[in-house]
Amino acid sequence: MVVAAVMRIEIQSSDRIGISQEILTAFSQQAWNLKAVEVTACFTFAHIEHENIKLVDISDCLANILGIISIKEIALLPIEQRENHLQMLLDRIPDPIIDIDHQGIILAVNSATKKLLSKGKWADAINLVGQRIEVFIEQKVQSLLTDKASTHSLSFNGKTYLADINPVISHHKQLTGAMITLRSMKTVGRQLAIMQSHQDHSFENIIGNSAKILLIKKQGERFAKLDLPVLISGETGTGKELVARALHQKSDRAKAPFLAINCAALPENLLESELFGYSAGAFTGAKKSGKPGLIELAEGGSIFLDEIAEMSVYLQAKLLRFLQDFSYRRVGGTKELHANVRIISASHQNLAECIVNQTFREDLFYRLNVLNLDLPPLRARADDIVLLALHFIDNANKQVKQAPQGLMTSLKLTEPALALLKIYQWPGNIRQLQNVLFSVVALSVNEQIEVKDIEQALAKFSPHDQALTNKNEHIQGCNWQNKDWITAQADFEEKLLRQLYPLFPTTRKLAERLNVSHNKIAMKLRKYEIK
Repeated sequence: MVVAAVMRIEIQSSDRIGISQEILTAFSQQAWNLKAVEVTACFTFAHIEHENIKLVDISDCLANILGIISIKEIALLPIEQRENHLQMLLDRIPDPIIDIDHQGIILAVNSATKKLLSKGKWADAINLVGQRIEVFIEQKVQSLLTDKASTHSLSFNGKTYLADINPVISHHKQLTGAMITLRSMKTVGRQLAIMQSHQDHSFENIIGNSAKILLIKKQGERFAKLDLPVLISGETGTGKELVARALHQKSDRAKAPFLAINCAALPENLLESELFGYSAGAFTGAKKSGKPGLIELAEGGSIFLDEIAEMSVYLQAKLLRFLQDFSYRRVGGTKELHANVRIISASHQNLAECIVNQTFREDLFYRLNVLNLDLPPLRARADDIVLLALHFIDNANKQVKQAPQGLMTSLKLTEPALALLKIYQWPGNIRQLQNVLFSVVALSVNEQIEVKDIEQALAKFSPHDQALTNKNEHIQGCNWQNKDWITAQADFEEKLLRQLYPLFPTTRKLAERLNVSHNKIAMKLRKYEIK
């Protein structure tokens, strides 16, 4: 068998009318097989195939043509070189890319697409180019070919992707095809997770050295490795989502998405579609291509269901079924899907009471409460308030630009102000402390944070609470009806002095605060044995 020689050549010539035609005529007279020809000003490129062809043969063939300047062999024709560079560019893109014409015939793919089809019945396919894309997708190709860019939920080779479809329009404004980019649900979920929060959430970044918070960190790090459902309980503002993110970041799922949703923020029908997604035409107003839910987008990662007690009984039943084998269907769909996700849930309500009141399913509670973390309220970890306060003041300073970025706060808490922060009950917990201190820093015109600054901020954020006592103490109060004037007055004086003396720890400061004489304060302190 004789193997034909292949040669690509570049012919440089003068810019003479008809010279390219003379070159091609000379080649045809030699009965050479021209695989490809490309002509530009002063250059003719040819891809020639013939037995034992040599460069000298080509020179002899063109010797009588006037205007030939040079003839040399090249590795690739310009169009081949451009195609190679374009293919290399496509292959550098990690997402599968498919170029189709107006009939759905595949014109080009990148290496990610080939890798996608490297297993299964198409593993031995020689070339994807020329195949109809409808072989690989469940939708009709015409639904993808529109004159506007769109995003579809696309099932490709049996797996669901989000497909970004960009139409290819000719110079005559005719639709000639489309470029399809497939993005896996895990990739989309990771991007969503980054948009939800770009901060580093780890147990090391949870502020606090109290015994209770150290125990939470220790338990959390152990739970993170177990890959079982975790139920986080605690009052509003205690940092349940922060702990949930730390659990995810410490787990083997850390590189996969972490997606959070507040079950109290959406009505039942919207929450269902947000969690499980919906199929095309599932309800009025639904996207024609359908939409993946958070469970689908969080593939390989974690889902945080905040305020789980607010979920309707209907959705509780659907979530329970999902937790049994992690299979589900989209709203309005018939196809059974399977998810690999970890469920972390949280509630500020007492779920045991919700079960008694029949607002929360007992069987779902047992599914969610495999591992449990009970976050302490801020009033139960008063030793951490100083650390938290300094951290929030530093962050607030940076945001209002009162201190250079990265430097310690220029605002200082006075001892009485710090004492007030420690004895206050903080019904809103860490979130309330953060908001109060941000308000103080934003409004401060001094270098020190005084008691009056804290009191003003507390009055704004907690109008129904007193700054110095627990609301429950006020509710219980004293039985004034059983006391005469002198006894009631004495009780009031003692309570007032005992609450204020830690904030103003000298008789002179306390006298100035209450606008009375120094001697009167000293006498009252001795009377009630306050030291």
